[in-house]
Amino acid sequence: MPLDAITITALAAELSTAITGVKIDKVQQPERDTIVLSLRGSGQSSKLLLSAGTGTARVHISTVSYENPQSPPMFCMLLRKHLIGARIAGISQPEGERMLCFELDAFDEMGVEVKKRLIIEMMGRNSNIILVGEEGHVIDCLRRVDGDMSRARQVMPGLIYRLPPKQEKPDFLTATETERAAMLENADGDMMTDKWLLSSFSGISPLICRELSFRAAKDVSVPLFKLSAEDRALFLKCQSELVERVREGSFQPTMLFKEGKPFDFSFMPILQYEGAVEQVSFSGFSPLLEEYYTRRAKREHMQRKAHSLHKLVSSAHERTLRKLAARQQELLATENREQLKLYGELITANIYKMKKGDRVLIAENYYEQGSPAVEIPLDPLKTPQQNAARYFRDYNKAKTAEQYLGELIAKGKTEEAYLSSVKDAIERAESERELAEIRNELISTGFLKKQKDTKAEKIKETPFLCFYSSSGMPIYVGRNNTQNDRLTTKTARRSDLWLHVKDVHGSHVIISCGGEQPDEQSIFEAATLAAYFSQARGGGKVSVDYTQVCHVKKPSGSMPGMVIYTDSRTIIVEPDEKLVESLKSN
Repeated sequence: MPLDAITITALAAELSTAITGVKIDKVQQPERDTIVLSLRGSGQSSKLLLSAGTGTARVHISTVSYENPQSPPMFCMLLRKHLIGARIAGISQPEGERMLCFELDAFDEMGVEVKKRLIIEMMGRNSNIILVGEEGHVIDCLRRVDGDMSRARQVMPGLIYRLPPKQEKPDFLTATETERAAMLENADGDMMTDKWLLSSFSGISPLICRELSFRAAKDVSVPLFKLSAEDRALFLKCQSELVERVREGSFQPTMLFKEGKPFDFSFMPILQYEGAVEQVSFSGFSPLLEEYYTRRAKREHMQRKAHSLHKLVSSAHERTLRKLAARQQELLATENREQLKLYGELITANIYKMKKGDRVLIAENYYEQGSPAVEIPLDPLKTPQQNAARYFRDYNKAKTAEQYLGELIAKGKTEEAYLSSVKDAIERAESERELAEIRNELISTGFLKKQKDTKAEKIKETPFLCFYSSSGMPIYVGRNNTQNDRLTTKTARRSDLWLHVKDVHGSHVIISCGGEQPDEQSIFEAATLAAYFSQARGGGKVSVDYTQVCHVKKPSGSMPGMVIYTDSRTIIVEPDEKLVESLKSN
């Protein structure tokens, strides 16, 4: 859902407490609609995310790291010029508007202190980020709106900044109880309760309209004429209670989850779903908005970036599976080779009874007890000697094919396992640099061809994922096969503990012991990480093997990430995202 005016009111109060007085240290524009301000003050640092994306417009403190484009956009460069070193003096919300205004104490080119405003309008497809100077003129904006785009309101550098046109209906929070009662009394009885609220007042979202209806009439949408006098009184009372909640600042950031995925949020508990969805309370609106928007947007962004690579690997994986199935079928056909040899020998032993033109030979099988009769098909166009030679030739061919097919099947199984592990790594990739590492790995193993006329791109090695156990032991996790090799064979010490999910593709995990024996809790936490960063992430209990690094070997010529190990023990754990988050290093 887009942020409604009441949630923005709550958000403004939260941000005012958290970041008023801090300085802007850095400005980034990682995406077209997103600005990230690095803030410093009171001995702490934080990041403020400003988004003007359609359907994703928001403002909140963020803990997510972003990759910067190679060359910053022009709007980012302009904001750096005006905002770096500025202090946030205050945060306000124009009455009933879905927007926030950051009052800034900044400096001009001569070092003279000036007042500026950074305004974030969160209004669907009309969302914008606007920098306004001391005299009210627009310095620049993320989206320029000229006269051809809108006759009602232009937003262009040099123009006086004006608020968006007011809606022609009263603000829900400023309307009095008497006014709301009169409007309800004069309303069309055929209107539904939630639709009446939405069409009669500004500053209130459809979710809250349905919630007020449910709390009064036990239904999210009911015709007004069906409301009894008691229902109407309760309906008005629920509205007054909501206004009072906002005035008192009694907010409870709440996320609604359906089938484990967030699908809506609010500033108060929502009763209308009656247990059909899970509700989770958050400590503040910033963590709530980050969970709902940022993490989801990052996953979707990575899915788009990884799509072409995932498609190539999936095609190679399916092709390998088809070849493997065909070769296994061919191998089955070689299982009757001993019968071919038997036929050749029996024909040779009975050649004196045969002549050219015979279609079948019935001979005694003296290799079996009792010498049972065997019926051997013959080619009538061939001589007895040629029929025998044909069976011996087919036998030798099947014998050679068995050995050759066995080698191809073993190779195919290795390739299938490797490509399956690459697919898992792509699905877990969190940055474009990781995808580039995986692409280079596929080129080095021959599954992808290096494009001609392209310069060799030097990719800075991505650091391993780093966590700390409850007792303070560092735990490192490889992000992909290349990192798994580097972590296990080059970085880890022989006395460190190595962990991996049993019989499932996933990351190598190392507990950096420093020569000490890790405690059971550290082993449990590291095993949970191994389960989480594997193909078993979405399952239940998982077996995780662990052993010292000195017992882990990489066979010569093996695929990236493939190792063999001995002297291992096994622990049963479950993938636990909350535990993983708690172990993250800052």
